[in-house]
Amino acid sequence: MFEKLVTVEARYEEIGMQLTRPEVVSDNERFRNLMKEHSELTPIVEKYREYTAAVNAEKEALELLDAGGLDKDFKELVEEELREAKESIEVTSAELKILLLPKDPNDDKNVIVEIRGGAGGEEAALFAGSLYRMYTMYAESKGWHIEVSNESETELGGYKEVSFMIEGSGAYSRFKYESGVHRVQRVPDTETQGRIHTSTVTVAVLPEADEVELEINPADLKIDTFRSSGAGGQHINKTSSAIRVTHIPTGTVVECQDERSQFKNKDKALRILRARLFDVAQREHDEAIASDRRSQVGTGDRSERIRTYNFPQGRVTDHRIGLTLYKLDSVMNGDLDEVVDSLITYYRTEALKNQEEV
Repeated sequence: MFEKLVTVEARYEEIGMQLTRPEVVSDNERFRNLMKEHSELTPIVEKYREYTAAVNAEKEALELLDAGGLDKDFKELVEEELREAKESIEVTSAELKILLLPKDPNDDKNVIVEIRGGAGGEEAALFAGSLYRMYTMYAESKGWHIEVSNESETELGGYKEVSFMIEGSGAYSRFKYESGVHRVQRVPDTETQGRIHTSTVTVAVLPEADEVELEINPADLKIDTFRSSGAGGQHINKTSSAIRVTHIPTGTVVECQDERSQFKNKDKALRILRARLFDVAQREHDEAIASDRRSQVGTGDRSERIRTYNFPQGRVTDHRIGLTLYKLDSVMNGDLDEVVDSLITYYRTEALKNQEEV
């Protein structure tokens, strides 16, 4: 590990020098790529230097103690510094192992989120709307941009389905853990007897795929236009600006009717289609490599219940890691960091265990 860290630090220093050269600064693409690499290496190098400082402090303290001749007060001070250095070495060493784990290449990408009401009829649709609100509030708290691609509203203000893109650095790294079945337990607004109902909503999270990553043959596409419409006949366009794209080889269908421009709807639909096909290809690739060890990215079973939102108890439980928080109102208002951070920590720890077993 430490040989790799020496190499990483050398590369970090090399990039820092290159970024000061006029010919690099004037080359926008090269400068941007180097800045990105420099940014990715910074937390590793900073932690490595923190580790190195602790090792040097430990060495100096041991040399002083071995030399002897210290008065009582100074000796106690050196012994305290030695304890602190040992603790720092242990902590920073563990953190470095996590930082050196292979990075998910999709983490920095924009993300496409698709929410669909599942079991529970109108209540499921209403909760789909609640999750949509939760995710958009979370994205806004990060300063990320949100674009709705397609939505199918119900009469009571819920969503049969809604899909949207979140644009921002690191969006996928935070949202990728949301794929799966979300269960809600609450008394619906439509319930007259005060009974608690259980409903489900399915969430799919896809990294946006670049054209260079997945090329789609135009001959494989069937593109239809139709008039946009909303719940109860609202938002009806007089022109056929809505787009339906069918990928003939796979039968994948994407609709987009959020924009009044047919061109913009087509562009959004193709971005979503590319993301779906990329996701399927990645799943198949991961299965072929290790069918007995599903990776975290893109291979989770979306039919699996991942989280329960219990409104009577104000409780949210993530079943994958056994996390329970009694702060449901806060979570539903977009305060997802504690949940997401716990998931990241858990899966990084599991990845580290797997790496050590190999």
